[in-house]
Amino acid sequence: MADKINWFPGHMVRTRREITENLKLCDAVIEIRDARIVKSSANPEVDRIVGTKPRIILLNKADLAEDRVTRLWKQELSNATTVILEVNSLTGEGLNKIKPALEGLLAEKLERMANKGLKQYYMRVMVVGIPNVGKSSFINRMAKNSIAKVGDRPGVTKNKQWIKTGQGIELLDTPGILWPKFEDDQVALNLAFTGAIKDTIMDIETLALRLIERLSRHYANRLADRYQVEVAEDGLATMEAIASKRGYLQKGQEVDWTRTAVMLLDEFRGGKLGRISLEWPGRAVEEPVDHESAE
Repeated sequence: MADKINWFPGHMVRTRREITENLKLCDAVIEIRDARIVKSSANPEVDRIVGTKPRIILLNKADLAEDRVTRLWKQELSNATTVILEVNSLTGEGLNKIKPALEGLLAEKLERMANKGLKQYYMRVMVVGIPNVGKSSFINRMAKNSIAKVGDRPGVTKNKQWIKTGQGIELLDTPGILWPKFEDDQVALNLAFTGAIKDTIMDIETLALRLIERLSRHYANRLADRYQVEVAEDGLATMEAIASKRGYLQKGQEVDWTRTAVMLLDEFRGGKLGRISLEWPGRAVEEPVDHESAE
């Protein structure tokens, strides 16, 4: 799969350049990742560009991931310049922790500004993340669903505008940036499972089958309980059983594979199978621990 999914069109190159150029105008960076695939949704380009700049990593869609796994990720990723927060950009849960976290990271600078007599200093923050990870929902929530744009600041790339949140924070949005290419097929699959890669780019029926195979290894009980089927070693047999149970059949009792695939992906992404984490810290992307046997 890695040789088939190979991005780096011109707008990605421009985005990388813009992030690098505008970073010096920002006090900190907010990086948004998917809590279910914390490693796969972390673009290595961002690490390289941001460096040691104060950063908050938001584990978005935390309500869809396992709490215990998310706690391990927070321990793994936290350091002196990086704060990890669990959030849900759609509901706004956890976003109230961002301002205190920024104030902690920028304490020295804020004290200098106060000593200079500047009582209200807007912390300038760049928002980065891969496409479809929830950046727009986050920014809309922070701006109270009404994007209040501030005039262009000197030195900012033309047409880049700051978004004032009313919380002492100004946000600078950036387009989503993806890898030059996926070296690891499993990273591409994880992104596709969660919808970060559009379904039109991949064969949706094959994608759903791969998801069933993954869940059969690590969350077999969830599949069995949700669809009232026996989970077989053969993922195709399990998928066929699910289709039959749901009545997704065409003339001649042939399985409607496309309809079944769409349903499976929608229900996984919508949390209908429960809280699922596809990656654990310290483990290979493709082989997380057997979650259910560890419980």
